[in-house]
Amino acid sequence: MFVITPASAADVPAAAAVLASAFSDDPVMGAFVSGRDAHRRLETVFRVLLRSGALRDGRVDLAPREPGGEILGATIWERPGQSPSLLLLARSMPALVGVLGVRGLVAGVRLGSTLARFRPAEPHWHLTHIGVGPGGRGRGVGSALLSSRLARIDDENAAAYLESSNERNRALYRRHGFATIALITGVSGAAPAAMWRSPSSVREPRQDGALSTPPSS
Repeated sequence: MFVITPASAADVPAAAAVLASAFSDDPVMGAFVSGRDAHRRLETVFRVLLRSGALRDGRVDLAPREPGGEILGATIWERPGQSPSLLLLARSMPALVGVLGVRGLVAGVRLGSTLARFRPAEPHWHLTHIGVGPGGRGRGVGSALLSSRLARIDDENAAAYLESSNERNRALYRRHGFATIALITGVSGAAPAAMWRSPSSVREPRQDGALSTPPSS
């Protein structure tokens, strides 16, 4: 049983390290963060993402081993209509250029634009990243993180959305009510799935027991 807690500014380094470990072999992230010292550079990227977006609104969830203990997993969510602070991103630009280089930064911007084209227009919570560190894998940490936030999203009768480039992870998301609505094209080295979870009031049961109704076109 894991107690899911919101992250604070003091948790950023540890949360970034867990996320960097989880995404170290992700083909999407590898499109612009690869090569020597990739893990260290990924940590810097996640520190920037954490500080420029969801952390401001308490939408970074952590799964610790115990209160005050080692962080086993983390999620980054964007609220409906939320986007990272352009001011904070601008302030972080030197750090991003330092770890990604100009070419990597341009690739990251292009990736973001590609992913954005597939996001549904309906208001939704966006799970931008979920990661579990080595000490938490195979223990239900990812499921606990999802269940905690999705319960609150259901209380709001809101929709949720994510992108996944890992087929094994997609099975987990389907168990939590997500359904694939498109395969994202134009991403180097990967074909991520766009996955949608409709508001609780309109979800319908599927044969596998999950609940999901894709957004209207």
